[in-house]
Amino acid sequence: MHRRSLLLGAALALPALLPRHARAQGGIRVVASFSILGDMVAQIAGDRVQLRSIAGPNADAHSFQPRPSDAQALREATLAVRNGLGFDGWMDRMIRSANYRGPVVTATEGVVPRTMPAHSHGHAHGNAQGGRSRTVPDPHAWQDPRLGALFARTIARGLAGADAANAAAHLATGEAYAARIEALDGWIRERIATVPEARRKVVTSHDAFGYFGAAYGIRFVAPQGVSTEAEPSAQQVAALIRQIRAEGITAVFLENMANPATLERLAREAGVRVRGRLYADALSAPDGPAPTYEAMFRHNIGLLVPAMRGDAA
Repeated sequence: MHRRSLLLGAALALPALLPRHARAQGGIRVVASFSILGDMVAQIAGDRVQLRSIAGPNADAHSFQPRPSDAQALREATLAVRNGLGFDGWMDRMIRSANYRGPVVTATEGVVPRTMPAHSHGHAHGNAQGGRSRTVPDPHAWQDPRLGALFARTIARGLAGADAANAAAHLATGEAYAARIEALDGWIRERIATVPEARRKVVTSHDAFGYFGAAYGIRFVAPQGVSTEAEPSAQQVAALIRQIRAEGITAVFLENMANPATLERLAREAGVRVRGRLYADALSAPDGPAPTYEAMFRHNIGLLVPAMRGDAA
């Protein structure tokens, strides 16, 4: 147990990601699409690379609009890192428009994705053949730390392929980082085991926690779909208020890059209190509570577990 605590605490001793800027003067240039992937690159490569994270802390990567300077950074990059599964489609468009010809690491390579209704992620409404609703992949796979470890190993291989001089170092630190993430998964399971199964219900701003819920047996519901691009209807909000009251849900949370108005009104009308701010699609600034991928989980669990149990704040 002491060894696990040391592993989990190690991330805090590592330098925080400085988004939208290079982290070092030397080494290959790496461009990551958003802050979580940028942090993974930073944890693996450290000062061996110059890193730019395009969608930085608290940025909504669903609807992000790159700047001309981002395209210029990509043109000058040695390696690009994206999520895939439709999450950062703007990165794909920027790769084409910037005429980037270098290698691209897709962090979700090898992930068997969960699915969701197409309209919940900013896709057009419509039915597939036979009248069934069309589904699309859920891109938030990093919310399951076991898949986060897969991300780390995929990124490490990409770094090794693009940077032959440091290939062995990238693979070694990538494996050590993946092992830390796997240890973190064990700690999360221990904490969630303290919550009775019947109380493992959470309301959040939008459906970004599907993989997390599936991994740990938690049911997440939201007034908004998995995308932050569309506001929920009055009917959706009213239905969720009824559900909160009927099921006695006490874990109600905002997300760091979401508009708080809808959820605050919902909580007020349901007679419950918003218990804090979770991090799902973006990290915090370096001086915030979730500056790294690992710190994001520790912060979220620190809020989720007592709220699900109904502990007094």
